Amino acid sequence: MRSLRSLRSLRSLRPRWKYLAAAALVGAAAAAVFATLAALGLLSREGAAQLAVLSCVGAAVLANALLVVRLTRRVDTLGRRIDARARSVGDAVGAQHAQTAAALKEARAELEAVRERLPALSEELAKAVNVQGRHDYEQQVAWAELRDHLRPEAPFMPALRGWAASPDVIRLLVRTVEKHRPELVVECGSGASSVWLGYALRRAGAGRLVALEHSERYAELSRQLVRDHGLEDVVEVRYAPLTDWRPSDEEDGGRVQPWYDTSALEDLRDIGLVFVDGPPEGTAKQARYPAVPELLPRCAPDAVLVLDDAGRPDERRITKRWLRDFPELSAHEEQAEKGVRVFARKAM
Repeated sequence: MRSLRSLRSLRSLRPRWKYLAAAALVGAAAAAVFATLAALGLLSREGAAQLAVLSCVGAAVLANALLVVRLTRRVDTLGRRIDARARSVGDAVGAQHAQTAAALKEARAELEAVRERLPALSEELAKAVNVQGRHDYEQQVAWAELRDHLRPEAPFMPALRGWAASPDVIRLLVRTVEKHRPELVVECGSGASSVWLGYALRRAGAGRLVALEHSERYAELSRQLVRDHGLEDVVEVRYAPLTDWRPSDEEDGGRVQPWYDTSALEDLRDIGLVFVDGPPEGTAKQARYPAVPELLPRCAPDAVLVLDDAGRPDERRITKRWLRDFPELSAHEEQAEKGVRVFARKAM
């Protein structure tokens, strides 16, 4: 380590040695000149010696002066570099400070906006929690009432809610079955609701259910569910794939949309209850509209039609369209988690 430091010290002295060596050469040359002049008798020895000494001193002074000038230039250059670096660092720090200040200002603005909205958001959240809690409680009550009333033989019943109908809608359908005692119930869609309706018809002592299912795989799953509950004599799941359906009236412009294959309806007569819970909303715009044009002519005079998911915008439009296109129908709304509309022919 010491040898390395010594080497660096020697390197730093190189410019100084150059100037001192040049000064020594100049002094030596002057001394030689003055010695020659003394030898020729042009100068005295004492004078020549004095002049030689003065020449060496002058050369040394000149060398030091040149060295000072060089060092001064280096110091100036180094100072300019330091100033430039300082300005660069200052600019960078200033830019960073400006960005940080802008970010803090934006964060403060967002925080203030959240603070302003917080009371309204808290109120909305509390309302949503209360509504959901009320729905959950009502569905639990409806589920318990259904099990106690129908007393299914199987220990486990298929789940309701979500994609399936909610317990409050199934409870409405069970009450309708017991009130009207329909000989034939048609369900647009199949699944858990088919099993619950099957138990309701068995308890009523008469009637059968035909469930239309557009998915072949899901139709088989529903059939297996029906078999698991021993309801094959009451519930029939028919595979009815979606095909092009066109309204008969010209007012609608003849718009084609998918609906259940109507060949699955050929033998259906005197339908007493229609439960419209399909096809799924994503299959078409107002996907469930064809149910009334196709099934109402096959219904008994006192038939009841129940539209599930009536709270959705598409189903609200379907309701208005049904009442417009079939003025003999009347409708009323029942309280349900997803909304439900009940249609019947007006009394004559």
